[in-house]
Amino acid sequence: MSDTPQEPPGELQIDEQVAAYQREFPMVDPQVETIVSTLSRLARRMTVAYGRQLNELGISSADWEVLKALIVAGSPYRLGPGELAKRLGLTPAAMTHRVDRMAAAELVTRTRDENNRVRVNIELTQLGREKWLESMRMAAVFEEDLLRDVSTEERAVLSGQLGRMLRRVEEHQPDALGRCDDLDA
Repeated sequence: MSDTPQEPPGELQIDEQVAAYQREFPMVDPQVETIVSTLSRLARRMTVAYGRQLNELGISSADWEVLKALIVAGSPYRLGPGELAKRLGLTPAAMTHRVDRMAAAELVTRTRDENNRVRVNIELTQLGREKWLESMRMAAVFEEDLLRDVSTEERAVLSGQLGRMLRRVEEHQPDALGRCDDLDA
């Protein structure tokens, strides 16, 4: 029995995929294509794994993004809906829908700003904070296992390399925010 993980039926091994690319487009750099294909596949698999963990907690990836934005904002974990929408790259209508659902689940509350009664604030609840913290605990276990064969020194190098790659993409796609709304036609 092999220690090599088996790909799902229909999905080629990375080396087979790269060989097919080379067959059809001989100018492809196999080393570059192997790296990019591996990163792409890893990102997909990680997204699925995180989604399953969040599902166990009864929250969605969309909910987690809102919780994260409120956590990152710092105590008192409160933002206006416009600022929250901007941070998440959402329209105000999409943000309203998301907050409605999360308020019903008691993950966030809507309150009037004491200094400006017209302004509404979205604030993290204790339950929302607990769900976020538990998701982070689960992710930490998953991520440590993911990197168990990578030494501290290798992690530092990998972190730097991936950071440079991300910055390069962000320089060329500054408005993308990881979303492809403009490609959905």
